Amino acid sequence: MKLKIIVLGAGFGGLELSSILSEALGNSIDLTLIDKNDSFFFGFSKLDVMFGKKTPDSVRLYYKNVIKTGVHFRQEEILVIDPATRRVTTNKGIYDADILVIALGADYDLEATPGLIEAGNEFYSFAGAEKLRTVIPTFTKGHAIIGVTSTPFKCPPAPSEATLLLHDYLSKKGIRDNCEISLVMPFGIPVPPSPETSYALLAKFSELGIRYIPDRLVSALDPERKVVILDNKSEIPFDLFLGIPKHCVPAVVARSGMTENGWIPVDSLTLKTKYPNVYAIGDVTSVGTPKAGVFSEGAARTVAATIIAELNGGGIPPTYDGEGTCYIEFGRELVGRVDVKFLSGVKPTGKFYEASETLVSEKEYFGSSRREKWFGLK
Repeated sequence: MKLKIIVLGAGFGGLELSSILSEALGNSIDLTLIDKNDSFFFGFSKLDVMFGKKTPDSVRLYYKNVIKTGVHFRQEEILVIDPATRRVTTNKGIYDADILVIALGADYDLEATPGLIEAGNEFYSFAGAEKLRTVIPTFTKGHAIIGVTSTPFKCPPAPSEATLLLHDYLSKKGIRDNCEISLVMPFGIPVPPSPETSYALLAKFSELGIRYIPDRLVSALDPERKVVILDNKSEIPFDLFLGIPKHCVPAVVARSGMTENGWIPVDSLTLKTKYPNVYAIGDVTSVGTPKAGVFSEGAARTVAATIIAELNGGGIPPTYDGEGTCYIEFGRELVGRVDVKFLSGVKPTGKFYEASETLVSEKEYFGSSRREKWFGLK
């Protein structure tokens, strides 16, 4: 009998886990990978889409290209997850698993921030980034605010990246002098685990005339008065708002009864939930790392090693270390890098590598290597 594995969600975690298990176990497994979408995209590609550098179709990677031994992709909507029985019900059928892995990521609750839908924009969903392709060109003067509405949120450097890329965009259009740019962040510094990275970003903001507003969240937007209302009740007028919406688990996960304080709790070393043979990886968990693809990918490797060791009767698999590498767009076609560790010491740490053209190539390889591994595309 083949080991039946169900992986819910075909993002960084689901794709990495499926690829590793296919390569290591092949015909010994029957792995069903389920996602409601027909394609995948790297989170950083949304910035290219919103600023018109790439078309939406050019950054999509279609799941029909996932052809791996022992792996079957199903584009279906997940309706019910029963972690106690490891049974999953979709709009097309019922699946029972020996091992169940939840890798469904985080969804967005735009309605949680009053006025965001009516008066603002968000760039964390693909649809939001697509919409901004037509919105940003209409902004020619006034005050642009990039603001975080809630914590936790995916990819903590992304708001800073969007800010610097907006500066570049306006500068190339010759209208930067007509515009003011502010960034509202809930942290004292942009990337708390790495003061060195944060200081480099803050120096760049200062150089470019970008206002950094620390330790604040955007609690609401007033569509009539065109003001952003911060969590301390202060107000800032705006002409363009680019928001990071409140994050939450997908509704089907919330209904499953697996969550505590909004997220799925797991053993930080093994990614195991309280249910036997049920794991959760990536943004859907409260494991203690940032909500970013690279950490989901690392968690997937840990779970894969555990499954392989248990099936083959091997030794003790390595535990999850919460380490990851994040590439940061600094504008002007330069990319920086920060290597961070979250679970291997007393407190999170990060090592910064100064923005350069070399790191642009390294980031491109980061994407191309995963395209080849997960989708078989050169």
